[in-house]
Amino acid sequence: MTRSITLKQLPNLYGISRLAPTDDFPLWINGDGFLSVTRTTDELSIVCEQDRIPRDVQSSLDWVCFQFVGPFAFDDTGIVSSVIQPLSDNKIGIFVVSTYDGDHLLIQRNHLDQAIGILTSSGHVFL
Repeated sequence: MTRSITLKQLPNLYGISRLAPTDDFPLWINGDGFLSVTRTTDELSIVCEQDRIPRDVQSSLDWVCFQFVGPFAFDDTGIVSSVIQPLSDNKIGIFVVSTYDGDHLLIQRNHLDQAIGILTSSGHVFL
């Protein structure tokens, strides 16, 4: 049986932006709400509330963000997969960000109702 995860929808819409790997962290990322900044050798990836993202920045907009309600131990397994597997099985693209204390799932707004239905029927709970 799949583990039941409680998900809490965060307010506002989010954007996922891509900058050059050598760019400094831009000032526009500062503010309230969930924020994730990841640098790799290929890119600087930023997830933040979309109203802060300048129009000239390469971005994918209209993402809804859900926080996995924990706590979860580092050695807990199957947490993320129990949520993303039913979405993947139904061809719904996702973006996941993991932090020290938990995980966040982003779903495009146009797939939101379908995704909530799929996850609820899979045993997950929404606050």
